[in-house]
Amino acid sequence: MSSQTSKRSAGKAPLQLAVKEAKGDWFSVAMFSFGINLLMLTGPLFMLQVYDRVLTSRSIPTLVVLWALIVALFGFLGLFNFFRTRILSRVGYRIDTEMMVHAQKLRIVQGLSQAKEKVQPVADLARVRQFIGSAGLTAFFDLPWVPIFLVAVFIMHPWLGWLTVAGVIVITIFTIANELLTKNPIMESTKWDVESSNFSESSRRSAEAVVSMGMMGNVLSYWERLRHNSLSEGQRAASSSEVFMSISKAIRLLLQSSILGLGAYLAVLQIVTPGTMIAASIIGGRALSPIDQVIANWRNFVGARQAYARLNLVLAGKGEAPELIQLPVPKGHLDVRNVVKMKPAEAGGDGDTILQGINFSLEPGDALGVVGPSASGKSSLARLLTGLWMPERGSVRLDGATYDQWDSDLLGQHIGYLPQSAQLMRGSIKANIARFDPQASDENVIAAAQMANVHHLIMALPGGYEAVVGENVVLSGGQVQRIALACAIYNTPALVILDEPNSNLDAEGDAALTKAITALREAGSTVVVMAHRPSAIAAVNKLLMIREGVQVEFGPKKEVLAKITKAANTQAVQRPVTLSPGGAT
Repeated sequence: MSSQTSKRSAGKAPLQLAVKEAKGDWFSVAMFSFGINLLMLTGPLFMLQVYDRVLTSRSIPTLVVLWALIVALFGFLGLFNFFRTRILSRVGYRIDTEMMVHAQKLRIVQGLSQAKEKVQPVADLARVRQFIGSAGLTAFFDLPWVPIFLVAVFIMHPWLGWLTVAGVIVITIFTIANELLTKNPIMESTKWDVESSNFSESSRRSAEAVVSMGMMGNVLSYWERLRHNSLSEGQRAASSSEVFMSISKAIRLLLQSSILGLGAYLAVLQIVTPGTMIAASIIGGRALSPIDQVIANWRNFVGARQAYARLNLVLAGKGEAPELIQLPVPKGHLDVRNVVKMKPAEAGGDGDTILQGINFSLEPGDALGVVGPSASGKSSLARLLTGLWMPERGSVRLDGATYDQWDSDLLGQHIGYLPQSAQLMRGSIKANIARFDPQASDENVIAAAQMANVHHLIMALPGGYEAVVGENVVLSGGQVQRIALACAIYNTPALVILDEPNSNLDAEGDAALTKAITALREAGSTVVVMAHRPSAIAAVNKLLMIREGVQVEFGPKKEVLAKITKAANTQAVQRPVTLSPGGAT
């Protein structure tokens, strides 16, 4: 990527850039729209000539020439329509293909956020693409050429022109009223639709709990309320649009008849010809047609406009960032200094400190066990060490560089992470272990499975490594956790973070985990284990104890365990004794 592209992209939403870069296509569509609207005068002018020239002169050659002329003009009209439709469909396709990775990436990153309200970027992008290729957008391109038809009617007679202008003003007022009355309902409908879709997906993922604990009725009732809110707001917007659409259509038909009537009056007075009367009626109706089409497609337009605004908002500043210098492959030197982390705002943070005063250093081959009570900050520390979160104060450095100095995708190839709630994505077991790398070799995949001591487990499944998760194989929690461990240690990363990696494991799984940590240390990896059960720290050589987000102890495992044991014994001795009527307690 050139530096010019980087400067052009920096700080701008990629969707906004993609739309701007299609300005040549928008200009072409505008020019074709001009030609189309100009050629729409062919029919009325042909009728004018037939009434005023052919019927009065009874000239068949004149009729033939006129007919041959309109054949050519209507041929161009069809061609222009084809070009305009083709360009818009290709623009929508190109924008979708350019933005779909950004949208899906945002959708994935949303999984890191605990915010209550989430957008659906992929669905919003589809809505924008569909509107670009629809007849609704062409109606907006036809709007600027309404004056062409008004001028044509004025040329025929000023009275006819002013009558047409009055019709345009009335329908424009209805269009503005339609916008004011439907904007909020459509926005509310979209919000509830997103909420119901998110709840539907979460309830599907929790199907076992929903069915086993008799929650089906309650879950369906809750989803029904969300869906009802979406449908009712959407129906409220549709009701307003239907009223204005019906009225505008009636006004357009009334205007055509009124122009015809006024034209007949002027024709009786021999001010205009009968051909002018017919042509003015058709052209006047055509002048109102784009506005009528805009009202008919107004709901789709508002939905696409809101989707475009949401995408621009969430993608703001996520354009192509300037390229970072490619640092050497990390060896695993981890240095955490004076780290302070506040609770993220999207998770309901109000300035609460979840980690403070965290200090430790690890060398390649070290394995650190992080221990402490529940909610002491172990998982938060794991997110900091993987680069998912950044500290408010202090620093986390890998081989001397903070995480924002690395390209996240390149750095991620050298980090292994097993989250507390491990899940596998839909795809083959091989693809999951290989992190969906299409260039992954079978040897490396099998090596990772063997290091995680899960190779024989996989071979026992129907299809082995090619078994598709969620399709032809159902895995237990322990099997998922062990295969996810193989993914975390694939290609022997320089830094491996395991967040309670044995929460679903049996004794055999615990033994396999200990062997895997030992193998990683021997290979030179730095391992950090967030431990809740003692068996998880069997293979570590250092311990870090945190309590309520504060570092309590750090050092060699034996020394820290001795201090913890001594402190526990001292606390037990100093615990006060209370007496009760039944004796000491």
